[in-house]
Amino acid sequence: MPVHQITDPDDDRIADYRALTDVELRTRWEPPHGLFIAEGELVLRRALRAGYPARSYLVDAKRIDQLADLDTGDAPVYAATQDVLQRATGFHVHRGVLASFHRRPLPTAAEVLAAARRVVILEDVNNHTNLGAVFRGAAALGVDAVLLSPSCADPLYRRSVRVSMGEVFAVPYARIEPWPDGLAEIQAAGFTVLAMTPAPDAVPIQRLTEQQRRRAALLLGAEGAGLTSAAQEASDVRVVIPMRRGVDSLNVAAAAAVAFWELGREDPV
Repeated sequence: MPVHQITDPDDDRIADYRALTDVELRTRWEPPHGLFIAEGELVLRRALRAGYPARSYLVDAKRIDQLADLDTGDAPVYAATQDVLQRATGFHVHRGVLASFHRRPLPTAAEVLAAARRVVILEDVNNHTNLGAVFRGAAALGVDAVLLSPSCADPLYRRSVRVSMGEVFAVPYARIEPWPDGLAEIQAAGFTVLAMTPAPDAVPIQRLTEQQRRRAALLLGAEGAGLTSAAQEASDVRVVIPMRRGVDSLNVAAAAAVAFWELGREDPV
């Protein structure tokens, strides 16, 4: 595996990795250039196993042996000191391994729904940490796919990928447009759209009927704001997780995990 030493943080060969902490810049740079960044050896290997082609690797010079067993193909491997890595990326790369990958074309919502029994739909979830956590919960708790409203954050943004522990590569996802009228496509595919809300008149999730559970599409909104009234009106059933001690709601990722478990509790393990 040939390794190219990088001594200048402004070296154009590592332009993919520049200013990784600048969310606005990365949002403008990554999707239009058809790339995303994976951080950490575990996430990197999961991206490779999922079939994403690597563009390049950037590694702490002291950790180059971690990639010794990889077939890097045509993707160049760059090594640098921690000082150069930090100046290039904008943060201390404590995991010591980064990689730039080519994105793949997103499937359509119809393609994702055709292969799914249970899905989660997210409206306006633009916090990358929450988004990554929802993907990890979906992978762990029996949800087959994630559907995103047009305003949701990018699942392949570095923080989302890291928080998901690479599960964004394992759980299929698609965008739903137009919104919220696109929910009709999910219902037409045989799913019951369950809108999560803390409203006191909503159905407690443990009391859903067997029919409502059979092909469930769980709909969750952004932290704080929750679901829009339009999304709730377009759903089939409004559902609540009963709370105690005066707590009105949970973090969206925590609420998703509780609901995922409840909907899948009769699944064979």
